Amino acid sequence: MKLKNILFSTTLLAIPLILFSNCSQSSSQGKGTTAAATTTAAKATKPADSAAADTTTAAPVTYPPLNKKLYDSLMKRLAHGDTTGKWPVKNAPYPLPGAILPFKRVVAFYGNLYAKKMGILGELPPNEMLAKLKGEVKNWEKADPSTPVQPALHYIAVVASGDPGKDGKYRNRMPFKQIDSVLKLAKKAHAIVFLDVQVALSNIHTELPLLEKYLIMPQVHFGMDPEFSMKDGTHPGKKIGTYDAADVNYVSGYLAGLVRKYNLPPKILIVHRFTKKMLTNYQNIKLHPEIQLVMDMDGWGEPDLKTGTYRYFIHNEPVQFTGYKLFYKNDIKKAPHHMLTPEEVLKYKPYPIYIQYQ
Repeated sequence: MKLKNILFSTTLLAIPLILFSNCSQSSSQGKGTTAAATTTAAKATKPADSAAADTTTAAPVTYPPLNKKLYDSLMKRLAHGDTTGKWPVKNAPYPLPGAILPFKRVVAFYGNLYAKKMGILGELPPNEMLAKLKGEVKNWEKADPSTPVQPALHYIAVVASGDPGKDGKYRNRMPFKQIDSVLKLAKKAHAIVFLDVQVALSNIHTELPLLEKYLIMPQVHFGMDPEFSMKDGTHPGKKIGTYDAADVNYVSGYLAGLVRKYNLPPKILIVHRFTKKMLTNYQNIKLHPEIQLVMDMDGWGEPDLKTGTYRYFIHNEPVQFTGYKLFYKNDIKKAPHHMLTPEEVLKYKPYPIYIQYQ
């Protein structure tokens, strides 16, 4: 499989009243194809005043000391017999007490409540969505009985937009009341929450601190999407964006500071990736005891194409943990029209410990 056979994500760009996707996938001849989808949605607003949302957090929890022997054995198991020497990652710090990974596998539903075509999180009515998530959790528990599953809702809190907006940054920040709604849904499902950011022509230094009131909650984690980080000023959706290790280090350092200040369990940081240029200088990414960093293979396509992308950009460029994204619709567009099952994903080296459904 050639390196240029890469996958493109199907995260959608939001514009007032209309959300659309502009995604491409290279063929073996290098000819791109473009797919677009539209759906009606409510217009996103800027975050409300912090007093508008309930910021009450749980009382501090004392977690038992980390069982380092168990942690080491689970990390070795995640490597799944890899013989390249890349996995498990060497010289990674032990996490603080209360770490989720690798003790549990996270299975997340991704999307936005305003848009049915941005992912399963917003496609179905809430109770139906939570029931489907519960079903996927059971599927993973059956496929890997030795690893408990932690359900999650992965919500796009800042959405790349086709409209420049008043500040010309081509992104819409979701209102706090919608984040509150996701937190309430997650509580019903005993799920954790990820807040995902598509900065477009803004930047991660600006967008991340605006979500701090939620990130100091122990059940809330973070995702950053290089696909829509348009550092050269290109409008989002026209090309694939990029982050550098320095951007990842800023986020992990910021989150690590919150963990220390508020005595929180480690935060999981998801970095989406499906091309080489989406993440530059990966070897310079710094790891912290307060952060569990997941490189998530965020691309769609037929099984062989996804397998190659995971090998080239996730396995071959190790950071700490790995994730894998499954698309209910886009993965079955091309022959053999098949979305990988948990059992099939568990053939990969290393085992993905974070699974996302869109």
